[in-house]
Amino acid sequence: MNTKRLLLRFLPRYAVGRILIYAQLMRVEKPIGTLLLLWPTYWAMWVAAEGHPGYTIFFAFTIGTFLMRSAGCVINDFADRNFDGAVERTKNRPFARGQVTKAEALLLTLILCLLAAMCLVPMNTLTWLMSVPALFLAMTYPFTKRFFPLPQFYLGLAFSFGIPMAFAAITNSVPPITWLIFVANALWTLAYDTIYAMADKEDDLKIGIKTSAVTFGQHDIAAVMLCHFWFTALMVVLGLQIGATWPYWLMLPVTVWWQINQYRAIKTRDRQVCFRTFLENNRIGLAWFLGLVGHYLWKLV
Repeated sequence: MNTKRLLLRFLPRYAVGRILIYAQLMRVEKPIGTLLLLWPTYWAMWVAAEGHPGYTIFFAFTIGTFLMRSAGCVINDFADRNFDGAVERTKNRPFARGQVTKAEALLLTLILCLLAAMCLVPMNTLTWLMSVPALFLAMTYPFTKRFFPLPQFYLGLAFSFGIPMAFAAITNSVPPITWLIFVANALWTLAYDTIYAMADKEDDLKIGIKTSAVTFGQHDIAAVMLCHFWFTALMVVLGLQIGATWPYWLMLPVTVWWQINQYRAIKTRDRQVCFRTFLENNRIGLAWFLGLVGHYLWKLV
């Protein structure tokens, strides 16, 4: 039984319709954004806790990340409500089709943020303090596309704040290694989200939205690969700092090979190929996470 039929058994048809529209606003059916947020947060959790973050922190951050990513998607559609209809990839979003009001979107954003805040209830004061810039960045990112030449870099900062929050929750401190992972993830985000922006480049040029793909121009591919290079270099530094064992280092040639394949793919500049390549970054985040898990398990042997 699909989700819609299940909801119809217990709720009026109108309520089901609104729930499905809100779910679309939250990108529930597209978990890639949540996963790309979760992997660096998990990296930080495993490093901070040396492989044993505990169930409370693990589930609190997992649920909180889903809720904040959902809130970010809603506020993004609110900010882009006058542009999405002109972009091929986004023309069927709820705002572009007139299926949702501004008040509904803002109220949904507020509810999601409050639910995410509830995930912080068991956390210490430092974690709460770290959540303030995280919330600010998440809520303001969509509006940077109007004036900031590299909104994907701004997104990288927003996507990285789960890292200091994880260290704060586990160690009640934010040591230097936190910012090593933070910078690495910001560079990785800039790389994969520039690829994402390449898929929309033609439309964005027409409507005047600023993106890293537009700003880098003909050097967009070089910029992507440069970010990938420094991201990987910093992950090597991270491995050296934690005294990583072979499971971690096994992921290095794997991710480098995937990055080389990304270069080959985006050279086509085909929008569908670029979008698929963006999605493939999920496995890079997973690979480094598995490397960290394997490293800490190996140390127990």
